[in-house]
Amino acid sequence: MFRIEAEVDRDRRDLLRSRLRDTNTAASPVLAALRGTPAEREYPLHVWALDAAGDLAGGLVGHTWTTWLHVTYLWVDAAHRGTGLGARLLARAEHIATTGRGCTASRVETWDFQAPDFYRKQGYEVACVIPDYPPGITEYTLTKRLG
Repeated sequence: MFRIEAEVDRDRRDLLRSRLRDTNTAASPVLAALRGTPAEREYPLHVWALDAAGDLAGGLVGHTWTTWLHVTYLWVDAAHRGTGLGARLLARAEHIATTGRGCTASRVETWDFQAPDFYRKQGYEVACVIPDYPPGITEYTLTKRLG
């Protein structure tokens, strides 16, 4: 007999993540080889652009894990779009990921109305397309080999 609950519980989330990581590590020789090494951990990677007044003009939030950079958010204020700032933020994150963290690839998810063409111009290739996620919108996963 089981009791099924649907509630936000950070402690259980962390326990579940730890147990899933252990299960995945046991099933994968690649992940097992990373066990206990610095590459096993996710490391935050943030890059910020501030304007002359010190206000946020743009930024990139992501993390590195194993040999991958994962770009979670990349945003540029409307007043600074079209200036190359987004490309500079992305290039800086890729540089940090490759030179300081040994990354050889990068990935990002974006929607059709956001920036798939921007990422293609930066050398990313479409790896996955999910139509109607959310309804009426297409999500793209793009990847790039770094270095």
